[in-house]
Amino acid sequence: MIKTAFRTLLCLAALCMLALSVQAETFKEGVDYKVAKTPGRTDDPTKIEVREFFWYGCPHCYKLEPYLETWLKTKPEDVDFVRIPGVMNRSWELHGKAFYVAKSLGVLEESHSNLFNAIHRDKRKLTNQKQLAGFYKDYGVDKKTFNKAFDSFSVTSEVRQADAMARAYRLMGVPALIVNGKYITNGRMSKDYNRWMRIVDYLVELERKK
Repeated sequence: MIKTAFRTLLCLAALCMLALSVQAETFKEGVDYKVAKTPGRTDDPTKIEVREFFWYGCPHCYKLEPYLETWLKTKPEDVDFVRIPGVMNRSWELHGKAFYVAKSLGVLEESHSNLFNAIHRDKRKLTNQKQLAGFYKDYGVDKKTFNKAFDSFSVTSEVRQADAMARAYRLMGVPALIVNGKYITNGRMSKDYNRWMRIVDYLVELERKK
């Protein structure tokens, strides 16, 4: 009985030490993240925003996806997560339009991870409008509906806004994560994906304290 109680105390002490070490972890501006010269807008000013810039064809974005999904399961209530496609060239713009088409037609949640998987795991060639229309057919979107949305003014406008926002943050590539329109961190700064999510949590807490 005494030995069991002693082991329990040791376990509790170890957990406390681990918690303290996590809380004590700090990251440096200019090394692990940088501050945007001009803060960007956020969708919901009542919450702390984490915004991801990505491209479906990017292998690093694909590898980041499961870490983001895990992080989202325990995301605090005061944090808002937003995805936005990087559209820095013509091939990226194609996938960016597909993202906004899926969003406008209500199939984004079910198709987002699967489009990553189709490109990187299944090695499907999805590099033009016709091929993408075929992909979204599996989600109940017929070719005519897809093409109409793809060429619509609203989707084109959202792609332009995504491009303007990336330029405002002076992003040179993806994936990149922006915390509350102020702090920018990327894969080069973070070193690995687990550490990257800890940097995000640190920046969220930094903003929360302010």
